Amino acid sequence: MNEIKIIIEKSKDSFGAYSENVPGIFGAGDTAEECKQSILDAVETLKGLKACPKELLGDYVISYRFDTISLLNYYKGIFTNSALEKMTGINQKQIQHYTTGHRKPRPEQRKKIEKAFHSLGHELLAVEL
Repeated sequence: MNEIKIIIEKSKDSFGAYSENVPGIFGAGDTAEECKQSILDAVETLKGLKACPKELLGDYVISYRFDTISLLNYYKGIFTNSALEKMTGINQKQIQHYTTGHRKPRPEQRKKIEKAFHSLGHELLAVEL
């Protein structure tokens, strides 16, 4: 199964995305959500073309890599800064600085955020109802 690697990044006034390993896949939007949808639309458009990239033929999975500001903005409607503080151990003011782009997290802080999201994901995968 092919993996389509998508990078989502915050620019000065919008969000942009592109595929790291498949040519021709680009997207943009005012929010990270719009940007992600734009990428999915681009993939569907490419699948309908005669010159469809071979990676989109057959089964594939899309993986996303966010920069910190894009990730925090993407999940802003789901997690409060208080919840992110509990998950990561990073205080709310600092998280707000990262979310707005006023400060960039050091590599250790990025790893804390990434680890917290992965831990939550693993915990949720173990839930049964």
